[in-house]
Order: sequence, then structure tokens, then C-alpha cells
Amino acid sequence: MSLSPKHVPTPITLPFEKFWGWLQAHANCILRAGTPDAVLFDHEDFHWHLAAEDDATLIVQLVRGKELVGEMVLLANDVAYVQCEFTESDEYVCECVVESETAREVAYHFVMAHEYDEAELGAGGRHWTH
Repeated sequence: MSLSPKHVPTPITLPFEKFWGWLQAHANCILRAGTPDAVLFDHEDFHWHLAAEDDATLIVQLVRGKELVGEMVLLANDVAYVQCEFTESDEYVCECVVESETAREVAYHFVMAHEYDEAELGAGGRHWTH
């Protein structure tokens, strides 16, 4: 008897604007979010709040009731693209990549409970929970 290998979706690359729109509809599906210097971890008592300070400055907040637990500021104009893929530990990681002439680095990352699905984008602003 042969076992079929586990199907692992191919990594995808998205423009940041498309990713941010999807993320807003899936804020309840974020497991972790961070930068190279700090990480915010989800908890059953917390919820995620995503907002825009202006067109270029986006805010990711982790909140308990009305108390701010942690906050991450994203500079949207700096993000060249977002690379999303499953890891060996079955987490779906989305990395926001910043590029310059000499370097490419992950400025922000989001670990999600599930993969990106473009087909659901037409769902009319529904918010998902997992």
C-alpha cells in the first residue's frame, strides 16, 4: 500500500494592497504578527484590530477588551510584495518583503490559520473566523 504525499500548495506572491484587503477580512485568523524585532501572539482573550492612519501608514493592534496589548506600524509604501506559503509545521506564513537596490528583507510577517484563497475575495466584505 502506498501513501500519497501530502498536498502542499505552491507559494504565492501578492501585491501588498491585495494582501492587506484579504488580511482585513481575516483578522480573526491571525496567529502571530511581527517584525524582525518583535512579535505579537494571538490569545483567546485578545482580538486583532487593523486600521489605516493614512494611505501609507497601517496599524495592526492586539487588544484585550479596550486595553491595547501591542501595536505594529506598517509602512505600506515600503513593501514591494508579499510572499505566502505553508511551513513544515503547517503554518501559513505571509512575509511582507522590502527591497532596495542592494538588499531584500522581510519587514513584517503574519502567521495565519489558513491559506490565502483568491476565490473568496468576492464574498462582499465578509469577516472570517477560524
